[in-house]
Amino acid sequence: MKNKHTAKVPTSRLSRFSSLGGLASRLAGNVILAGAKKLTQGQKPSLNELVMTPQNITHMANKLAELRGAAMKVGQMLSMDSGELLPKELSDILSKLRSDAKAMPHKQLITILKSNWGDDWLDPFAHFELSPFAAASIGQVHLATLSTGEKLAVKLQYPGIRNSINSDIDNVATILKLSNLIPSNVQLDQLLTEAKKQLHVEADYHSELLMLQRFQSFISNGKIAGNHFLIPQVYPSLCNQNILVMEFIEGQSIESVAALAQPIRNEVATRLLELFFKELFCFKLMQTDPNFANYQYQNTSGKLVLLDFGASRVIPNALSEQYRQLMSASIIDDRLAMESAAQGIGFFQDSITATQKSLVLDIFYMACEPLRFNGEYDFSHNTLASRIKEAGMAMSMQSNEWHSPPADAIFIHRKLAGLYLLASRIGAKVNVKQLFENL
Repeated sequence: MKNKHTAKVPTSRLSRFSSLGGLASRLAGNVILAGAKKLTQGQKPSLNELVMTPQNITHMANKLAELRGAAMKVGQMLSMDSGELLPKELSDILSKLRSDAKAMPHKQLITILKSNWGDDWLDPFAHFELSPFAAASIGQVHLATLSTGEKLAVKLQYPGIRNSINSDIDNVATILKLSNLIPSNVQLDQLLTEAKKQLHVEADYHSELLMLQRFQSFISNGKIAGNHFLIPQVYPSLCNQNILVMEFIEGQSIESVAALAQPIRNEVATRLLELFFKELFCFKLMQTDPNFANYQYQNTSGKLVLLDFGASRVIPNALSEQYRQLMSASIIDDRLAMESAAQGIGFFQDSITATQKSLVLDIFYMACEPLRFNGEYDFSHNTLASRIKEAGMAMSMQSNEWHSPPADAIFIHRKLAGLYLLASRIGAKVNVKQLFENL
């Protein structure tokens, strides 16, 4: 019997293209049937109405989840970066993809392990759990124990992912465009070009290993005050471009912190926001994926476990300084200085009206609200995230001329928005202004 929680990953470009082509054909067939039915009932349905039926939504999400890789990741990027600009139906599809990856069947898994480590791949291990404890868009993670007793987390990349990134993204983009699901004011091509670059980095596990080691050096050198974080040690001799082997660190989900005492909740959010400022202004290197699964909390030590450094990005010195100026100017409501900093970051490159520019600055000012607050800013039951989202929606609805922000800005904003959301989720109070001023 086929396990509904597993699905073989198509490995060749042809098989992946055929799978996406089958998706497009089935959607088209469903649209024609539904359209004919509506017409016989005297109705004149829109294309979006025909495409976004519950049946089509479910089938599209399931098919992209089976493909994993870029096909799934582009959905995640769109839902996180442009969610407020997308139709609700498409947002529902994309949000489902964030946590709906299926694991590889055991037969395909063993083939990958042998191709990377040889027929005697099991020799270094006392135990290797064939069922993953985590499955995502690019790979899945297994628990293993070395013959010497160390517990490991083994991250395996799905086969064919790296070579299919560009074609997968192009094929998914074609489906989205043909379905008229993306509003004209979302610059999809620009976003997808950046998605390709980012995914090629994330699909290189050797690159992630180096990033992980750089963040470890920040902690070991005392650049993060108080050493409040744990980062897994890596086992380079077992790693390659397709496999990343790390120390397994016990921890509980970061969202479970919401059930702990208020001082602990405050401390957790404070340390993560402090780390964000350090990454942006001191390290000039940021882990840009705010997925809650990338953070864990250790009750025994009170430390935060940091996971998954594949989405790390170098922050150029000039960009770092422009963000410092933008935040500093927003604290004192200096609109001219805010506009200058935003211009330097890369906003306002297109010809936009003074009204549009003012709306953008309003959103920046709103996002910096915690930095202006004297004392502990209460993120619990706070409407900041929804207010920023509503302002973005209002701006996008007023004109189709607004362009997507610069790539680096997208990732920085996504990280900060994710931390705001996490602080709200765990009901934390943080003196954000003090954190910024103490840099």
